[in-house]
Amino acid sequence: MIRFGIILLSLMAAIASFAQEANKGKRARDYGVEIGVMPTGRWNAITDVQGVKVGHTTIIRGDTVHTGVTAVLPHGENIFQHKVPAGVLIGNGFGKLTGSSQIEELGNIETPIILTNTLSVGPAVEAVVRYTLLQEGNEKIQSVNAVVGETNDGTLNDIRGMHVSAGDIISAISAAQSGEVAEGNVGAGTGTVCFGFKGGIGTSSRKLPPSLGGYTVGVLVQSNYGGILQINGAPVGAELQQYSFRDKLLNNVDGSCMVIVATDAPLDARNLKRLAHRAFLGLGKTGGIASNGSGEYFIAFSTNEQSRIPHQTEDAVLTLPTLQNDFMSPLFMAVIEATEEAVINSLFAAETVKGHHGIIQALPKEKVLPILEKYNAIKTNVKP
Repeated sequence: MIRFGIILLSLMAAIASFAQEANKGKRARDYGVEIGVMPTGRWNAITDVQGVKVGHTTIIRGDTVHTGVTAVLPHGENIFQHKVPAGVLIGNGFGKLTGSSQIEELGNIETPIILTNTLSVGPAVEAVVRYTLLQEGNEKIQSVNAVVGETNDGTLNDIRGMHVSAGDIISAISAAQSGEVAEGNVGAGTGTVCFGFKGGIGTSSRKLPPSLGGYTVGVLVQSNYGGILQINGAPVGAELQQYSFRDKLLNNVDGSCMVIVATDAPLDARNLKRLAHRAFLGLGKTGGIASNGSGEYFIAFSTNEQSRIPHQTEDAVLTLPTLQNDFMSPLFMAVIEATEEAVINSLFAAETVKGHHGIIQALPKEKVLPILEKYNAIKTNVKP
């Protein structure tokens, strides 16, 4: 039995390694698309922010089920006992983000952040609560503010079947790790659609120079919305004649987008909410319109260890470092760039899917790259 377990673990590791290799070479920068002017972190991912971990559970069953879970952990310790400051922005409220009112009221996050599909928010909340209650040191707690967001993947997924289980949520949390982050058709992005193309999970980061604080800003998105696609300023959607409201097939622009922002800058809840506001600008630069039936939600948190908020303390007054307002602008610029690139990465990494209600094609790079060249939005000497 032990030998079988070792073989099984080795096989799982090999599959994970293969998946990582298969995912390489599909990001926007691999094709010469460099968005913005700020440098990225090592991984160009939200995990460039120290302590942040990301895990996925991908659920695919035939042509009918395409869904999953993505977990974002602010740090690897007991999050409930060591809460992180946070802010929330609701860009358009047609969606479900549990725990948002308490984040707004208290200015912190105390659980992993879970992304999934619209009808799986319930089991996700229960799973996060149970996960938190079972952590060492939480034996006496009686209230947990589970943070769960969603987008509707009903085009490609049998969403009414409610195929995401509590175990799938725990698996995503358990799989969370630093380093490279799988993108495209994975986790909560398995069944999403963006600008009429296959969307998914995307991530990016920006690293400020030492003269501006040396802080890192990382973004992860679950892209599932519509509008008129722009890539690095180029009007790709218009050139391809594929954009919202052009014809009956493209009238559905609803679906939502979840945007998770992390930084190691010592920010309080107020300035984290301001950072979330600027992430909305990054979403706009991709051509998103925040349609009536689309929920655009932005969560921003700080991983700065000195900014953590202890669950229990004998000190009546907490002394936490806080970056002054005058030093926020570089972070604003960083999060706008990272959000825009995270969305574009989600499109570049995604693959065509035959799903519950038809086929959604991947971004046609063979058509897109010449458009980007036409508008000087790409380095032409890069060979993917």
